[in-house]
Amino acid sequence: MSNSERLRLLKEYIREEPQNPFNFYALALEIRDIDIPEAGRLFDLLLLNHSDYLPVYFPSAHFFFELGQIEKAKNIFEQGIDLAKIQKADKTLKELQNAYQNFLFETDLD
Repeated sequence: MSNSERLRLLKEYIREEPQNPFNFYALALEIRDIDIPEAGRLFDLLLLNHSDYLPVYFPSAHFFFELGQIEKAKNIFEQGIDLAKIQKADKTLKELQNAYQNFLFETDLD
């Protein structure tokens, strides 16, 4: 399946199931390197409207970090860690905590 076919299919899924966060998440991941503004809009939408969707925190924090939005990335990591604790998602919690520690080391933040 070509990239344009995947994009068309993901957009169709969003139209069919606008309440399903996975569809927005998959599209954001698919376009994050080719349409940065739209990927950022999708990540923001997910974080705002589907804040309990744990999978979005790691890639969105990394995405905004790569854009130089350090404070935003820091906040996303912290919110994801808090949510993982609430949801008792131990594996995701460890992954987020490790990524957050690396982020703090790379940015010299505490």
